Amino acid sequence: MSAPRYVRPLLLALGLIVAVRPLRVAAQQQADTATGRAAAPAPPASGVVRQSLDDAWWTGPIMTNGAGTLPRGHFLIEPYFYDVTASGSNGYGSRAYVLYGLADRLTVGVIPILGYTRPSNGPSSSGIRFGDFTVAGQYRLTLFRPGRAMPTCSFEVQETFPTGAYDRLGDRPSNGIGSGAFTTTLSLNTQTYFWMPNGRILRMRFNVFQAFSSEANVEDVSVYGTPAGFRGRARPGSASFIYASWEYSVTQRWVLALDATYTHTRNTSVTGYDLLDSTSASNPSSVRLDSGSSDAFSFAPAVEYNWRSSLGVIVGARLVPAGHNTTASVTPAVAINVVY
Repeated sequence: MSAPRYVRPLLLALGLIVAVRPLRVAAQQQADTATGRAAAPAPPASGVVRQSLDDAWWTGPIMTNGAGTLPRGHFLIEPYFYDVTASGSNGYGSRAYVLYGLADRLTVGVIPILGYTRPSNGPSSSGIRFGDFTVAGQYRLTLFRPGRAMPTCSFEVQETFPTGAYDRLGDRPSNGIGSGAFTTTLSLNTQTYFWMPNGRILRMRFNVFQAFSSEANVEDVSVYGTPAGFRGRARPGSASFIYASWEYSVTQRWVLALDATYTHTRNTSVTGYDLLDSTSASNPSSVRLDSGSSDAFSFAPAVEYNWRSSLGVIVGARLVPAGHNTTASVTPAVAINVVY
């Protein structure tokens, strides 16, 4: 990875953060209330009554994490259920966020994943499988206050452990749900609020993050496209992400949401040898596979409904158009958000 390609997305993201300065969940609202920033700005001269932050209830958009942290001693549980549909195949899955407020500025948690794949050709998964397991920590740096330009900002670290099946898959490649690699993800998350001309609130998030993965030992059939008899290593490419979201508080309970994301993934290389394709046992055939880099854009419109500030549901879909080494897909999703 060359330095300029790594630096450019981060410089662009930081520039956008500065540009929007003037301008996940119910947990962020509770955290904000606990720290005393619930009052709305003074009404404008036109007499339009501005919605107070207490009056706006949120579940959070489908994809973009919040920058707020949970109040100390509070839990957030948010399971997602989805179906990744692409080229006639279906990838059913569940990703759950289980978070705890260790301190008012520090939230920690885990993200378990389950999956089941039904490919367009070939056998389906042998059953529901556990994927790679992630632990996360988020530290809040700043807090938004009405009338001030500074958004809520936080720094987040995620570490993903290779607990999901990824190689030695035999005649069921669909059982592959992991990567076999340790992945570290570093992110800067921001969140701010705008009052629209009609007095309603628009909440905006803007996050940038970078993911780095270790090498993975690979044997036989794997998620990396290797055949039976393969022995070698995979080097997953690093990835850069830019995520933005907007949520419009139509009423206290109803919210319209939209995510827009960009991902650039660098080349994944696989090198090794094939024991079953050789001229002799002492001279196995060498193998090298390269995925090439890829770019993906996605959009995720959704609707939120909140029974109260600590309980809501969101229904929407992520839409990924075909792009550079990217297959078009549609992913309907639903999530329930509970804070206590």
